[in-house]
Amino acid sequence: MTSYRPDIHNIRVTVWNEYRHERQNERVAKIYPHGIHAAIAAALREKGLTVRTATLDEPEHGLSTDVLNNTDVLIWWGHMAHKEVRDDIVARVQQRVLDGMGLIVLHSGHFSKIFRTLMGTSCDLKWRESDDSERLWVVAPGHPITEGLGEYIEIEREEMYGEHFDVPPPETLVFISWFSGGEVFRSGCCYTRGRGKIFYFRPGHETLPTYHHPDVQRVIANAVLWTAPVPGAPRTFGNTPALRRSSRK
Repeated sequence: MTSYRPDIHNIRVTVWNEYRHERQNERVAKIYPHGIHAAIAAALREKGLTVRTATLDEPEHGLSTDVLNNTDVLIWWGHMAHKEVRDDIVARVQQRVLDGMGLIVLHSGHFSKIFRTLMGTSCDLKWRESDDSERLWVVAPGHPITEGLGEYIEIEREEMYGEHFDVPPPETLVFISWFSGGEVFRSGCCYTRGRGKIFYFRPGHETLPTYHHPDVQRVIANAVLWTAPVPGAPRTFGNTPALRRSSRK
């Protein structure tokens, strides 16, 4: 049986970013002069995807009901302003995920309100900024998110994240990271919530050019295809009449 693969040209992606570091930190601005969201969006457009961006300081954080209703996959990057995201917007995004919208959470988005809400845990972890090298081992070869990769992805410099990562056990673990300091981390985690698919992908510290890395870009593009909604049988809930009357008296 062949699995369904959506047409890449029909997938509508919204890349959401706080867009604070880039405007406040000259080092980050040199790496991402138009914002992390713009770098990710540009790489996805090169793959043929339809992409829009949204940022924290826009009205409704750029995530109006209309925007979300016309989004198949939402990509989320946040770090320094998690608490500024409005709770009603978080609830709006959560409902869209439950209704089938895909969600890709990147790097420090593990502490975002939306990811913690969907996971139901603290999502805490160990971390260290010391320019460790990172090797992301593919531990689910054949998974669609790994298409086009070798056995691992090598990143010369990255922020370290270490276990224990306080999240529910992933339904599929796609990557495990090893860092030059000796730590390991579950860095590619797949979940479903309601009808929506979620992928957490670890790399992406703002002061390093990780989102310019071809394999990181490939993973994000593959994850868009994997998390995008697919046709399926309708879900029926609540009190339901019998399909036929019982013949018993």
